[in-house]
Parts: sequence; structure tokens; C-alpha cells
Amino acid sequence: MKPWYEQSFGSDYMLVYKHRDWENANEEARKMIAWLKLPKNAQMLDIGCGMGRHALALAGFGYSVTGIDLSQTLLDEARKHDEKELVNWRQGDMRELPFEPGSFDCTVNLFTSFGYFSLEEDNVNVLRQIAKVLRKNGSFLIDFLNPAYVEKTLIPSSDRTDEEAGIHIQELRSITDGWVQKEITVTELENPDKARQYLERVRLFPLAWFERNLANAGLVLEQLYGDYDGCEYEAIDSPRMIMTGRTK
Repeated sequence: MKPWYEQSFGSDYMLVYKHRDWENANEEARKMIAWLKLPKNAQMLDIGCGMGRHALALAGFGYSVTGIDLSQTLLDEARKHDEKELVNWRQGDMRELPFEPGSFDCTVNLFTSFGYFSLEEDNVNVLRQIAKVLRKNGSFLIDFLNPAYVEKTLIPSSDRTDEEAGIHIQELRSITDGWVQKEITVTELENPDKARQYLERVRLFPLAWFERNLANAGLVLEQLYGDYDGCEYEAIDSPRMIMTGRTK
């Protein structure tokens, strides 16, 4: 059986998450640019770019952006939004980025597009790959969930109906053996006996895990934010761990 991340990021994923705001992506990109102190014309890589919201926003600010994702379905959707062909879209695996060493000034990995893999070594290798493709003094940003906040605020279940798409969406959330997971059921309103199910799983890596493995990969963690408003990170109350830094 294919791993969950090869099954879940398809056409139904775009329906489940279509509420994500493209306009917010522009403001989030603006914040990232300020945090990373990027020079004009910087070469940027968006790892796990999905439907391309942030890659396109960053390109709109004048940067040379490449977006890479494992899902061809999501990349096809990204291309539909890229009418001016601003971004170089590539299909590939973050564990083995298909770029030469030192190809980019900056990498970003956003909205917990990390911690997918069952093998510890695979997750660590993503950090090594980031270090590999960055130039000397290149910068990185990793936006990951805050495990303590997830454990405190987890909503076990939710349901909603999308009349426009003609589907009902049920989401069941749980934390088990160091993973947070979501079981998603998509049911067609006109055919309630026809349901499609998906699983999403992310390892709950604490900050100490990133501090240790970033250093081992040759990456220096310089700044930590608790959310996209730029607030100071609080170990229990911050929704996110937004980590920025540079190559050694």
C-alpha cells in the first residue's frame, strides 16, 4: 500500500482545503521576506509547494521561485493559477531534491509540510537536503506546528457540507504514539453510499528535535516565531514554530 502522502494529496485534497486564503498568502510571503532579509532577485525554493499559493506570492514580489511537490495533481493546479508562468514547477521528493548543491539562496517549507515519514532518517534527511541545495550563507524557513499547542487544542471531530462541490466532509483527529493524525471522509451528497477516505499523519517533533537535527545538518537556527504575526514563540501557547536561519 502506498504511504498516506502519496494517496491524500489529490483532487479531494483541493476540495477539503479550498478555504485556504490566497490573499493571506501574500501577507505571509511579505512577512517571510522581511524575516529572511532576502536580496532582490534571490533564487528561492518552496519545498512542498502544494497548490502554489506562497510560491506565486513570493514570485509576485520579484523573486525567482521554484516550487517542488510530490503530487502532480497539486502541481497541475498550481500551474492553472500561474498564468504569467512566474514559477518553475517541479515534481519531486523532498528526501532527494533534484537540484545541484548550492542552487538556491533560500528555501521555505510551509504549513507543516514536514514530519510525514515513518522512518526518522527520512525526516532528518529532508534537513540535509535543505542544507545541500542552499548556497553559502543561504537562508531557510521551516514552518511547523507546535506539538504542545496541538495537544492542548486538538478538536477530535468536525463536519461540514460543501454545497457547491456537492460533498460532505468529516474529519476525525487524534494523537497516537507521537503522531497527530486526521482521518478524512468525503461523501458525495447525491450518492451518500459513495465515500472516499484519507489519512494524514505528522510526527510531533518538539523544538529540541529541530535544534539538534538542524545543527547536525549544517544549519544554524537564528530566529523563532510563534505565528505569522511575528509574535514571540511561547512553548505552550504558540500555534506554530516558525524557524529561520542560515547555512553554517
